[in-house]
Amino acid sequence: MVARTRIRSALAGEGGGGEVTVKGWVRTSRVGKEVAFLALNDGSSLANLQVVAEPALPNYAEICTVGTGAAVAVRGRLVDSPAAGQRYELRAAAVELLGPADESYPLQKKRHTFEYLRTIAHLRPRSNTFGAVFRVRSSLAQAVHRFFAERGFLYVNTPIITTNDCEGAGELFRVTTLDLARPKFAGGGVDFSGDFFGEAAGLAVSGQLEGELFAQAFSDIYTFGPTFRAENSNTPRHAAEFWMIEPEMAFADLRDDAALAEEFLRYLCRHVLDHCQEDLAFFNEHIDPGLVARIEGVAGSSFAMMEYGEAIERLRQASVAFEYPVEWGLDLQTEHERYLTEQVVGGPVFVVNYPQQIKAFYMRQNDDGKTVAAMDLLVPKVGEIIGGSQREERYDLLVARMEETGIDPASLWWYLDTRRWGSTPHAGFGLGFERLIMYLTGMENIRDVIPFPRTPRHAEF
Repeated sequence: MVARTRIRSALAGEGGGGEVTVKGWVRTSRVGKEVAFLALNDGSSLANLQVVAEPALPNYAEICTVGTGAAVAVRGRLVDSPAAGQRYELRAAAVELLGPADESYPLQKKRHTFEYLRTIAHLRPRSNTFGAVFRVRSSLAQAVHRFFAERGFLYVNTPIITTNDCEGAGELFRVTTLDLARPKFAGGGVDFSGDFFGEAAGLAVSGQLEGELFAQAFSDIYTFGPTFRAENSNTPRHAAEFWMIEPEMAFADLRDDAALAEEFLRYLCRHVLDHCQEDLAFFNEHIDPGLVARIEGVAGSSFAMMEYGEAIERLRQASVAFEYPVEWGLDLQTEHERYLTEQVVGGPVFVVNYPQQIKAFYMRQNDDGKTVAAMDLLVPKVGEIIGGSQREERYDLLVARMEETGIDPASLWWYLDTRRWGSTPHAGFGLGFERLIMYLTGMENIRDVIPFPRTPRHAEF
C-alpha cells in the first residue's frame, strides 16, 4: 500500500520535487483550456491543495466531471506553483475516483448559515468553519491531558450512570429498564426496586463527588468526560450533553484552587496561539475580529481577585441599566460578569466568597456564617468560564448543610465517609469544555463547537 501524504504536509513542501500520493475530498473543480484543476482537502489543514490534471491522463474525461464532495486519490509530483496564494501544487500522474458526489451534495461552493449546517451535522465537518472548530477541539483536548500529566495529576474516569445528583437541581436524565407502558408504583411514586440497579438512576451531571474520593487517596486528580443536564434551555450557551474538566486537589484551599485555574486557562490560551495558528487566524478574520489579541491578553495577564461583596458594590455604582437586579444574596448574571471583567477590571478576574444560600451544599462555609469559599473566573466577552470552590471537609457542618438543602445524608453515606476518616482540606473546579472552545474560537453557539449537539427536541445523528 502506497503511503498517503497528508495535505497539511504536502502544503508544507514534504516530498517536494518527488512523487507523493494524497487522498481527500474535492472542494471545487474547474476545467480550463486543456487542463483541469481540483482543490483537494483531507481535513488535516484549512487550506486546500491544488491538483493539476492534464488531457494525457487516460481518465481525463472522467476527471473533468468530478463534482464537489467527491473522494479521490491522486498520485503525482509536488512542484512549485505559479499561481498566487499557494506555494505548491500537485501535478497529477494518476487520479482515481474513490467516491463520486453528484449535484445534490449539500455543501456546494457557497456560503451556508450555521443554522442550515446544523441540519447536516454529518457533513458540516467538511466545511471550512467546522473543520477549524474540530481541529482546535482535538488539539485542546490533548493539551488538557498534557497540562495535568505534566503536574502529576491522576486521570480518573468517573461514572456516567449514577444514583446521585451532584448539584441537587433535579436535572437528571433517567436511565431505566422498566416497562414504561406498565410502571409499578409504591409510596406515591414509581417503584424502582425492580429496575436494573434496584433504585432510580440517571446520567451524571458531574463527576465531582467521585473525584473528591480519589483526591483523598491520590492527592491531585482530574476528570474529563461527558456530563448531562436535563435542563429545558434553548440558549446559545446550554446543551443537554457536554464535556467537563474537573480537577480536585487534596491539601488545598480556595487560593490554591484559583492559582491552578489561572495557570490552566493561561496554558490553554498559549496552546492555541502556538499550535493552532492557521485555524485561529481564520476565526480572527471571519468569525470574531480581535479574537487573537484577546487571547494573547489573557495568556499574558495576571488575574485579579475580588470579593463578591465588592463586586455587588461595583455593580450598584455602575452607570449602566442592568436587565437583572443587583443585590447582595443574588447570583451574578452574564451581564454583571461581563461588566466586572470588561469595564471594572479590564481583564480576567476571580470573584470569591459567594453567599451560602445560592451555592451548592458541598462548598466550605466561611467563618462569617454567611458565605462559602466559592470562586468564579470571569473573562472578557463571555463572563464566567470556570467555577469552583474549596470543599467542606468538616463532617458535622457538611451533614447540617445537606439537611438544610433537602439532601438525605444517608443517600451519600460513601461521600461522608471521606469526612470521617482522614479528611483533608481540598478544593476543585469545573470548566465546561465547549464553553472553553467557544471562548477560544469566537463561535457564539454551543451547538457549533460539539460534533453532534443534544438540545431540547434534538438528538439526531
